[in-house]
Amino acid sequence: MTWVVGGCLAAVIMPVVMMVAVSGSPSEADTGTGTGGGGLKDGTVPQEYVPWVLKAGALCDVIKPAVIAAQIEAESGWNPNAQSPVGAEGLSQFMPGTWTTWGRDDDGNGRISPYDPGDAIMAQGRYDCALAKQVEGYKSRGEAHGETLDLALAAYNAGPGAVHQYGGMPPYTETQNYVARIKSLIAKYESVDDAPGKLPEGRQMAMPIPGNPPVTSPYGMRMHPILHVYKLHTGIDFGAAAGTPFKAARDGTVTSAGWANGYGNRVVISHGTINGDQISTTYNHMSAIDVSVGQKVKVGQQVGAVGSTGYSTGPHAHFEVMQNGKYVDPAPWLGLK
Repeated sequence: MTWVVGGCLAAVIMPVVMMVAVSGSPSEADTGTGTGGGGLKDGTVPQEYVPWVLKAGALCDVIKPAVIAAQIEAESGWNPNAQSPVGAEGLSQFMPGTWTTWGRDDDGNGRISPYDPGDAIMAQGRYDCALAKQVEGYKSRGEAHGETLDLALAAYNAGPGAVHQYGGMPPYTETQNYVARIKSLIAKYESVDDAPGKLPEGRQMAMPIPGNPPVTSPYGMRMHPILHVYKLHTGIDFGAAAGTPFKAARDGTVTSAGWANGYGNRVVISHGTINGDQISTTYNHMSAIDVSVGQKVKVGQQVGAVGSTGYSTGPHAHFEVMQNGKYVDPAPWLGLK
């Protein structure tokens, strides 16, 4: 455990390095160099934290879910009540002064606390992405050199001022060991499911949820559980826990990725022309989105995580197929009929 967040090293290790304000908002950073890891490997992250790790790992290109997870292990060993001798708190080991800037009530429980895992993990993602953007600025001006991920992690540990002062990785053993440990842990958490896949033999689409999930609501007319009107259920619902990977059913291009009213977090993928028809699939109510508009995806690639956003009574995977712009029963496409 480093016990360091927000730009200062513990005084027992070395002199304090004062934090330099992080510039810009925590939006997507241009990666340039370095990799942030892909999706999450099943079973590596405590299930209750999976949705938050996926969501925080979707905030920018540099900081992927596997990096968030590896950093939490390095910081706190997944102990949400962790405290350091110098005052760092929670899963992500925020110092109080830095927490004031980056902490929000992300879990909606009415308080902003570094001991609330949702609040801590999302603040970690925001701060990581802001640091990545800031060190990219240093690099673009020739003021620092190195992989963006390495420098962002170093800035999390020692402060962005140290990265700027030394033109790259600070010459602190503590910081260098911190970065090396997180980089070594990424493979433990990183999913290999994003590798190009193949369609199951004899099927036009692959199951969008791992394993053999139960169908909890088929395509067809039904009483809507929230609107209480009899209407068409435009897709298939699969029973799946929050945070379960939601995967592309076929190769295609992302045409929509974001909030869509009743659908909540939604991704739409165009699969082009199949047997003369324009085919698209949709992935809905997700807790996190892992792709962006215009991105090419492969069958089996994770596009997000199961959740309960929008008009939803609980975590589940709502999957749709559109043929020439109209909803059709996904079951035959998936080989379920």
